[in-house]
Amino acid sequence: MARPTTARPPDWRGAANGHRTHITLAALFGATLLLGLPAGVDNARAQTQFQTAPGSQPAFQNSPGGSGTTAGMLAARRDPDAQMLVRAEEVQYDYTNERVSAVGKVQIYYSGSTLEADRVIYDQKTKRLRAEGNVRLRQADGNVIYGEILDLTDDFRDGFVDSLRLDAADRTRFAAARADRGANSITVFQSGVYTACEPCKDNPQAPPFWQVKAARIIHDENEKMIYFEDARLEFFGVPMAYLPFFSAPDPTVKRKTGFLIPKISSSSKYGYGIEIPYFWALAPDYDLTLSPMITTKQGVLMTGEWRQRLINGAYSVRASGIFQTDKDYFLRDAGHPATPGYRDWRGSIETKGLFSLNERWVWGWDATLLSDKTFFQDYPIRSYQPSEVISQAFIAGRGARSYFDARVMHFYGLSEFDVQSELPVIHPVIDYSYVFGPPVFGGELSTRINFTSLSRGEADFDPISQSAFNSGQCTLSADPAQKLPKDCVLRGVPGSYTRFSGEMEWKRSLVDSLGQVFTPFVRLRADVAAVSINSDVGVDNFIQTGTDGVFRGMPAVGLEYRYPFLSAHSWGTQTLEPIAQVIVRPNETHIGDLPNEDAQSLVFDDSNLFAIDKFSGWDRVEGGTRANVGIQYTAQVNGAGFFSALFGQSYQLFGQNSFAQADTVNTGLESGLDQRVSDYVARLSFQPNRTYKLSSRFRFDEETFEVRRLEVEGSVNFDRWSASVLYGNYDAQPLLGFLERREGILGSGAVKLTSNWTLRGSARYDLDAGQVDQTMVGLGYIDDCFAIAVSYITDHSYSGNTEPDRRVMLQIDLRTLGGTAFSTRVGGADSSTTHSSIFR
Repeated sequence: MARPTTARPPDWRGAANGHRTHITLAALFGATLLLGLPAGVDNARAQTQFQTAPGSQPAFQNSPGGSGTTAGMLAARRDPDAQMLVRAEEVQYDYTNERVSAVGKVQIYYSGSTLEADRVIYDQKTKRLRAEGNVRLRQADGNVIYGEILDLTDDFRDGFVDSLRLDAADRTRFAAARADRGANSITVFQSGVYTACEPCKDNPQAPPFWQVKAARIIHDENEKMIYFEDARLEFFGVPMAYLPFFSAPDPTVKRKTGFLIPKISSSSKYGYGIEIPYFWALAPDYDLTLSPMITTKQGVLMTGEWRQRLINGAYSVRASGIFQTDKDYFLRDAGHPATPGYRDWRGSIETKGLFSLNERWVWGWDATLLSDKTFFQDYPIRSYQPSEVISQAFIAGRGARSYFDARVMHFYGLSEFDVQSELPVIHPVIDYSYVFGPPVFGGELSTRINFTSLSRGEADFDPISQSAFNSGQCTLSADPAQKLPKDCVLRGVPGSYTRFSGEMEWKRSLVDSLGQVFTPFVRLRADVAAVSINSDVGVDNFIQTGTDGVFRGMPAVGLEYRYPFLSAHSWGTQTLEPIAQVIVRPNETHIGDLPNEDAQSLVFDDSNLFAIDKFSGWDRVEGGTRANVGIQYTAQVNGAGFFSALFGQSYQLFGQNSFAQADTVNTGLESGLDQRVSDYVARLSFQPNRTYKLSSRFRFDEETFEVRRLEVEGSVNFDRWSASVLYGNYDAQPLLGFLERREGILGSGAVKLTSNWTLRGSARYDLDAGQVDQTMVGLGYIDDCFAIAVSYITDHSYSGNTEPDRRVMLQIDLRTLGGTAFSTRVGGADSSTTHSSIFR
């Protein structure tokens, strides 16, 4: 570059004395850089503004650890109009060597980025920019680079930084003795250190919680990968693991093609197994994972998962399969049938999808197909073992005043005791509700609709007497005389059942001058059903078989009355509110003529005391004239919290009591509502402050006041402690299959040992059996860069072939690098261990 003939070294003495000096310099901080220095200098400080030529402004390409770490400055240097502002205590120009130096508290501002150093030199001959001493480069994207020496070419493509420390915008940190940047956007950190942990506030020089030290850390910006060579993982500066080589996507990447860490597991069923997953990020919107698992006893288990995101939703498909080389393992002793796993080919197909039709409507599916009932139990396909799998397709929508849901469902039992033909197929079930906007006669008008259609291949019986439990007569016998209502209930009716139900309700609340609240209501319910019931063994003892059509109507008119008495005192307020409700309607019809599929559960307590229809589903409808009465008390005490109580009872005034009429599952019997005068129900709750809370629900016998049902729950949450205890005591209900009284305690608690460490535990104690049947103890740590949790779980409940589960689980997560999980089943006939990770 030619030197301007009119230029001469500036008189810095004049500048130091506060005089304004105008200079024109060639080649300052660029290949064709013109410097206009209207250096108005005050207190020995020079301020210089530079206009760069296109492509001449340097931009430092930094190390891995952030998204677009160089994008801002690269874009800026391509901008021919970008302006640079340089502040320094002194500017020196060396004509002979063609160097321009800014010395003393140098600050360079350029397109949102700031470079600070003790000295910055631009060499026109070598076209390199060199910053020395306490170098700090803050880029527009938030990354901060520290170093003693920063040396770059004028286009900033290549360069190195000595004694580098980089604080990325995503709170990751690099340090290195030297960082070199070469062609192809590759940066190499020599003797590098990487961590995502914040420095210790009390001792910033102390090692972070975890860090990776490596002989070389290589960041390929094009590939968006970070490679660690000759690396060791340290915790608090102590080496814990050595890895000759590993890699991870840089923090800007969420999906990256490559091998995942192998998963190691063991089981008496398949021996030792190693799974080597490979992930293909085929496109931004879809990917594929293939996970072959090589086992020592059963051969290769292959699993593949396809995921794709579309404009309006996403779906996935996962398939697993194995040809068992030792299927004889799944044989039982002579005289016993083989387990479901006794077959050559075993596998599963799972698929899920969820899509939006618009902002209010969604549709989707969740489906599973299995070769046998115990495939998920025998092989580590899922991280948990469900009791059943439900396959369904659905469409749902929600409006301001309406809701719609329609779905078809298929149930598949995973216990050897499950008989598939006894489980229903739903085709479909539809629910719709709507609340009309404009008031009708001054009140609210609403409607609900339900359509249910299902089929079942065989009858599903359950025993309800001790002799039936012992003999298995309800499930094993082919004698109709062994399947009677005194010993069995018919949970599922064989054949097909279709029902359409509609309900319309109007209600209005009126308040008189005394504060009494009157709420009249009218409800009209209609059901139309078609049934085709197969004549399986014993079914005739419970319901009429054959094909039939049924119509059922149920009008209801009622009035609810409330009269709240409010009193205010210096210590707080209290409210006493008598409540009475009268419902007039005809008797329920066709009891036992229709299957009861969705109303088999009935718990009478304070929550449904004033419900117009206390049945939980549509297959039963409450009939007869009934009165529900109660009194509710609330108190708000200054400085002592909130207290509430409710006590009430229900009366069958006229007509037939629906809860005293047995159907195929005896719903309503022994519920506390099956007598003309019901049991008493009550609720007590007390919350003195945000720390403590106590609530309880009761049901007392109407004649003896004996406790029929009791739940007491207390919780405390203060400072670093939290705990809750639930005590349940439930009377025997033989007609429903509960032959003995049930009583138990479930407790859970947690304590923050420190700001990062938490200890949790829970246990369930069966008072009837006199033993703990479920426990969990867990210890966890979490901070801004690291999380670890270890848990020990025992569960003695089981179904079919599922054994009592005792399991140790360990989970570790290092922010930005990924996590690993370890689970081992201990004790029992089949101990197994699984290990998984997302490190690459």
